[in-house]
Amino acid sequence: MSFSIEFADETQTYQAKIKVVGVGGSGGNAINTMIHFGLEGVEFITVNTDAQALNANAAAVKIPIGGSVTRGLGAGADPERGRKAALEDVTRLKEAISGADMVFVTAGMGGGTGTGAAPVIAQLAREEGALTVGVVTKPFIFEGRQRSRRADQGLSMLAEHVDTLITIPNEKLMTLADDELTFVDAFRKADEVLYQAVRGISDLITL
Repeated sequence: MSFSIEFADETQTYQAKIKVVGVGGSGGNAINTMIHFGLEGVEFITVNTDAQALNANAAAVKIPIGGSVTRGLGAGADPERGRKAALEDVTRLKEAISGADMVFVTAGMGGGTGTGAAPVIAQLAREEGALTVGVVTKPFIFEGRQRSRRADQGLSMLAEHVDTLITIPNEKLMTLADDELTFVDAFRKADEVLYQAVRGISDLITL
């Protein structure tokens, strides 16, 4: 007597959980751009010290930070205030990031909230076990040397807490544009480049 055993095909697919955290004004603008262009397969989170900007954001998850530090009025281009604001609400930030396989932290370096809070959020993401990618911009030259110095300091801090850091120098975007590009158009172009960077990586993960 003979017999055979057949095994059913139980191949399963795992959908990676990806979260994109926009930090500060520039990070929030980048989130709005990604939503506008229809980026799918990710969860959007916006983090800001500016209550008005946060309320106007299109992200489903909005986290105000540093209420006692900034009173909802922004970090005033002071990265240390941005850092303290994030530390004040670290529990809420961890809860929002929890469960992610991959976390993008996007911000514009050189201001207060993005520069100061992004490294804190990236550190939390790595502590939660997520592959953490920083996708940030460096200031245009017309934004001034002081902002550029703050950006460099913020980049150094962020680099310590991410697995990969993608830095987009805004000034290089100017070389790709025509002479009629306005300041508003320049910042919008920067947001679109951030979107393309995040989409390029997330598409590889979610295919």
